[in-house]
Amino acid sequence: MKKSNNLTIYIIIAMIAGAILGYYIHENFDKASIEIFSKNIKLLTTIFLRLIQMVIAPLVFTTLVVGISRLGDLKTVGRVGGKAMLWFVTASLVSLLIGMVLVNILKPGEGIALSNADMTGASDLIGKTQAFSLPGFIDHVFPKSMFEALANNEILQIVIFSVFFGVAAAAMGKKTEGLMLAFENGAHIILKMVGYVMNFAPIGVFGAIASVIATKGLSIFLFYGKYLLYFLIGIGVLWVVLITVGFIILKKRMPSLLKIITNPLVIAFSTTSSEAVFPKLTEELERFGCKDKIVSFILPLGYSFNLDGSMMYMTFASMAIAQAYGIHLDLGTQLTMLLVLMLTSKGIAGVPRASLVVVTATCAMFHIPPEGIALILPIDHFCDMFRSATNVLGNSLATTVVSKWEGALENPAQA
Repeated sequence: MKKSNNLTIYIIIAMIAGAILGYYIHENFDKASIEIFSKNIKLLTTIFLRLIQMVIAPLVFTTLVVGISRLGDLKTVGRVGGKAMLWFVTASLVSLLIGMVLVNILKPGEGIALSNADMTGASDLIGKTQAFSLPGFIDHVFPKSMFEALANNEILQIVIFSVFFGVAAAAMGKKTEGLMLAFENGAHIILKMVGYVMNFAPIGVFGAIASVIATKGLSIFLFYGKYLLYFLIGIGVLWVVLITVGFIILKKRMPSLLKIITNPLVIAFSTTSSEAVFPKLTEELERFGCKDKIVSFILPLGYSFNLDGSMMYMTFASMAIAQAYGIHLDLGTQLTMLLVLMLTSKGIAGVPRASLVVVTATCAMFHIPPEGIALILPIDHFCDMFRSATNVLGNSLATTVVSKWEGALENPAQA
């Protein structure tokens, strides 16, 4: 625990140092030099994220297969999976509704200035939206090759293959014990690797913060302060709802859960990727007392179906863009948009800015100018920090609550 606390301190120090360096570069160098600096310093973040992504696919596959096989029969798998999906769907709908209600009340889009649009970034995102057709969605969800899914870190495809594999292994009973033991040992080796990789977290955080501050400068908060403030109000409301439900179900253990996930929260916040903490979060939740078979089953599912912060932001951002262009959306259209976002958002799995691709596609679908994404791009990195941390909180709660419902939440002293 002491080592985990030290890592959090180092990450916070790295954030402060990165912000100071980035601000100095922004104020004292010309635009060309800043661009070169930003591009190069961000390589530190790229190295860290690639090291994390290196272990994500094998960890999801091994832990999910072992988790399902340990659950035993199909009835148990269905029961646990059903409880998880009940939480995921409810949490996603609540998150989307909070975004929808607040954007109608606060109207953040009315304060967005067209002069601050990032058209270059918008062009890149618009180019990625072609896959959001029904055939493209099917291709995104269902794997044609497990090896291709592993190579591309397609978590939702890996989850689907792993579920079939795990259920088949459970159905064969004792014949697969040796293979499951090998998978379990493999998962432990990968988690050991994670411990080594996490030592690079402060360096990755330093690069990320220095890069964005050098490029945008602190003045970005003056232009987009209102939009960011309203978004933080939405995130605050979502956190209150999630933590309140957590207290109702987990009671006195809720503060302990918040304490033990502090390190993953800080890493997700500073790197803008909830995927970056998946391995660490697995370890911390097991330490908290969640049974490994539940964690290894629920957490990978959560990364595909339960990204609460991203869900809230999608309705918030989509409707803010409509407001900026003076486009009125009636209640029926807004509810339809909510359901479309619910469907198209699955499988984005904590990839930085992936939610913006979904927002861009949704805008085009509802005749909102998709290039409007350029209006919110300059401040999006800072919004992404908060929604990534919220995704981690939501998945931690989902895993812990389902463990409690299954009677599989142990006291740490007994674990």
